[in-house]
Amino acid sequence: MLDKTIYYIKKYESVLLYLIFGVLTTFVNIVVYYILFNHVLLSNILSNGIAWVAAVIFAFITNKIWVFKSKTLEIEQVIKELSAFFSARLSTGLLDMAIMYVGVDLLKVNSIYSKIISGVVVVILNYIFSKLFIFRKNKE
Repeated sequence: MLDKTIYYIKKYESVLLYLIFGVLTTFVNIVVYYILFNHVLLSNILSNGIAWVAAVIFAFITNKIWVFKSKTLEIEQVIKELSAFFSARLSTGLLDMAIMYVGVDLLKVNSIYSKIISGVVVVILNYIFSKLFIFRKNKE
């Protein structure tokens, strides 16, 4: 039983780590958004934008190092990864903005519920983009 558990943990390690760091990234996003929207009293969209930037920076670092184990430290490759990462995250960031605008500003859904729904959609799409396009293993 233990051998089988270890086998599956190793087999799905990147997915499991992505889910763990995806949850932590979503937590960073929600906490920053909550503080800015509810305590600093910034607008919904501005709070969401700043929270997105904080979450993307956190996600890039954790994804590069622990999830996809990209060991490249050559500045050219890091810039390439960072550019691809931010480009992919920009597309899902725009989707997040749209979900938050429709949910909070138009439909008047609780901002945290909207943020959680948006977070689930965004995490799934970000994994697909990261796995297929950004941190893919180079065949040597």
